[in-house]
Amino acid sequence: MSDTKKVLLVTGHYLLSKRRAGFHALAEAFWQKGWQVLFFTGALSRLSRLRRDYRLQYPVLAEANRIRPVKDRMDSFVWYTPWHPASVRMRWLERLTYRWFARYGRQDIGPSRAFVEEADLIIFESTPALLLTEAFKEINPRARYVYRVSDDMRLLGNHRVVLDAQDRLAGTFDLISVPSEPLLEKFRQYPQTRLHLHGINKDVFDAPHENPYDPAWEANCLFVGASRLDYAVLAAAAGQFKRWAFHVIGPFRNLPRAANIIAHGEMEFLKTVPYIRHADIGLHTLAHVPGAECFTNSLKVMQYCYCRLPIVAPEFLRTPRRNMFYYRPGDAESIAHALRQARAFDRAAYTRDDILSWTDLASLLAGETTSAATPR
Repeated sequence: MSDTKKVLLVTGHYLLSKRRAGFHALAEAFWQKGWQVLFFTGALSRLSRLRRDYRLQYPVLAEANRIRPVKDRMDSFVWYTPWHPASVRMRWLERLTYRWFARYGRQDIGPSRAFVEEADLIIFESTPALLLTEAFKEINPRARYVYRVSDDMRLLGNHRVVLDAQDRLAGTFDLISVPSEPLLEKFRQYPQTRLHLHGINKDVFDAPHENPYDPAWEANCLFVGASRLDYAVLAAAAGQFKRWAFHVIGPFRNLPRAANIIAHGEMEFLKTVPYIRHADIGLHTLAHVPGAECFTNSLKVMQYCYCRLPIVAPEFLRTPRRNMFYYRPGDAESIAHALRQARAFDRAAYTRDDILSWTDLASLLAGETTSAATPR
């Protein structure tokens, strides 16, 4: 039997997706540490077609329910099922589908079962695939189980059966790892909860990158993300700083029309790095919804901070970080004030000692180390 350790990453992401999330980086970090990795994509079913799930643009149906080797010691498994606990929005429909969706984690996991049996570490992300926890523990009770709460599932509108499963199962994990103080507070009742900020691909950001911006602009402000961009704030900022460019990287449509609002669309992670590295200001301009406070230390914020960017954000995302400048949503004057403060920020004096590499985070999740830096 091989001495190579095995880690199973259970997530909603697809390994070869253009959109890169923390679990993609964790997979690479464990691989670089010499582990064998299986990237398990869940929460994908026939219902996903009805919802026009973005993952369907990839060959997930062709790869469904089989192990796909990606490279030595790293495989992908797309768990495609007849149904999964999809968000239904209406209470009566949620009640009607509850028992049906509750059986989600008892469906056949096919050839991935052999990996589950042998895994040393199983990490669940905050997705409906969390319902597999009990089945996996029956298959492999000796593994270390970690719940990495990337997002507040209530904020994401998950079905009640998923939220109830989280309440029932969270305390059974060996470690609950959260990336922000609001999520730490939500899980504080469990003594195994720890604050672990998102990691950074430090080598990628440290490499030389050519400046992609047009030097004609006095400043380049950048928003990177896949959702929750506050269009009203973007329009107000662009209208007041016409010689500044406001760049948006992400799958956004119908952005405010202005000569200084530049939409780049969705972009592969490596292509975004030069834009982050050479930006003058990072935009964390999210629209408020209940629970949005959990995005205080999002992956985007970690990337901005590592590049020593001043960050403009709404007041509901307030943190102790010195490089954050806040506005009141709907208040054009406070938006302008935050942008001016950010432009005057002394980036050279900003320290980034609290920022982990993904390898650091992988070691924390594996229980190899126990200390983690806190935000500054």
